[in-house]
Amino acid sequence: MTKLLTAAQMRAAEQAAMAQGGVTGLDLMERAGRGVVAACFAHWPEIALSGGQPPPPRDISARTMNRRAVILCGPGNNGGDGFVVARLLHEAGWQVDVLALEIADSPEAQVNADRWRGLGPVQALTAAALRDHAGADLYVDALFGTGLSRSLGGAIADVLACLVQMQVQRLVAVDIPSGLAADTGDVLGPVPPAGLTVTFDSPKPGHFLTKGPAHCGHLVVVDIGIAAFRPDDAVALVDVLPPDVVRRTGKAQGHKYSHGHALVLAGGSGQGGAARLAARAALRIGAGAVTLGVPPVALVENAAQLNAVMLRNVPDGAALRALLDDRRFSALCLGPGMGTGAREAELLGVALCGTPLVLDADAVSLLAQAPDLFARLHDRCVLTPHDGEFARLFPDLARTGGSRIEMVRAAAARAGCVVLLKGADTVIADATGQCFVHGAVYARSAPWLATAGSGDVLAGIITGLLARGFAPLEAAVTGAYLHTSCALVFGPGLIAEDLPEMLPQVLRGLSV
Repeated sequence: MTKLLTAAQMRAAEQAAMAQGGVTGLDLMERAGRGVVAACFAHWPEIALSGGQPPPPRDISARTMNRRAVILCGPGNNGGDGFVVARLLHEAGWQVDVLALEIADSPEAQVNADRWRGLGPVQALTAAALRDHAGADLYVDALFGTGLSRSLGGAIADVLACLVQMQVQRLVAVDIPSGLAADTGDVLGPVPPAGLTVTFDSPKPGHFLTKGPAHCGHLVVVDIGIAAFRPDDAVALVDVLPPDVVRRTGKAQGHKYSHGHALVLAGGSGQGGAARLAARAALRIGAGAVTLGVPPVALVENAAQLNAVMLRNVPDGAALRALLDDRRFSALCLGPGMGTGAREAELLGVALCGTPLVLDADAVSLLAQAPDLFARLHDRCVLTPHDGEFARLFPDLARTGGSRIEMVRAAAARAGCVVLLKGADTVIADATGQCFVHGAVYARSAPWLATAGSGDVLAGIITGLLARGFAPLEAAVTGAYLHTSCALVFGPGLIAEDLPEMLPQVLRGLSV
């Protein structure tokens, strides 16, 4: 899995590379600038030369002489990268205009600014100056990068708003679009939407969280030679399943109970669809047996719609307690379409008995109403709230805003279990602080998941994995990945009922 480095972690990795790896800040800046140019040529081949690399001056072609670039440089190292890009494009025969906010304030950026001044002028960056440079073939946003942490206003906000209004054809953001917070994806001012974002060594959380993906365009990660110095505690991006997890999604020989027995509790008459979706998903992911527990009034309704999923009468907590005396039940799921009445609160109290447990939807709302039940959560529970349910359960954390990652970590520590906060930017953490991000964005964008019942299927997949013996954090991470993969396989027109039926194809497509 890919690591997501915060701005501080990235600075630490660069400093460690310079202290121990035999590279200088100028080396890293040069590599970054060359990576930006190469990525631009690869992404927009119509402006590229052969091989996607800037040629030496003697190889300048006639068509390259007519290309024009506008480079917007900030005062920090991001601006220094921009000066490198300006020099490389100039050497490739482009007409290059550099507009800068102010004098570079880092030694490396100052060196590259001076190198550029030997080739061309640096103009003051204002909204009016930017408008005077309309119509260029390429614009480079090298203003702030990962260092931005405060809201933008005044003249610089005017510049960014002007760039938004210009709707330039090709805008590349160096590291992250200006106006976005690299650690959170929060919008701190006008954000010019990039067609291409080129970041270095590792993606940043802001590329995947909240508003980030909508502004980054196509994301490219350039190797600048510091991978050996990444911190061990960085958050992991779930962009692939590890080989051992892939292997365990398959099945060895055995009888049905060798692969676990999942129990999904359903609501009353007319409310069983969500629980049936979860049960079907648990069965499709490989649980050897799945039972749906329903109140008496819903028995006939559910019996008419179930085949492979078994059915049991669960009118109250005593019935559930008796059912759980069968030790073959290896995981429970509560919440999808269950309701939030007295029966359901009683069932939740019984279910918090130590068996691996997924709590979704109505079960999360019940926890928000019952502090005594919340206090009984244990490390084999997985909570799967969406943003609204999270805010009901952890109102103080939701109000603080800030990093979605830190918010979920704090929630998991408080609950003492795994918390999976659903969304296109799903964040998953356990009580120890281990954290993963699954982004249904960029190549894994699956907007069809925004359909009723999709979350119930995710709860069922996780439940099935728990029943099969996956650890809670592993089940949640694997479930999130497989859930999106099912949507990608099906494509447009997806409804929740389709998701479990895509699991066989997704599982066949996995390879070690």
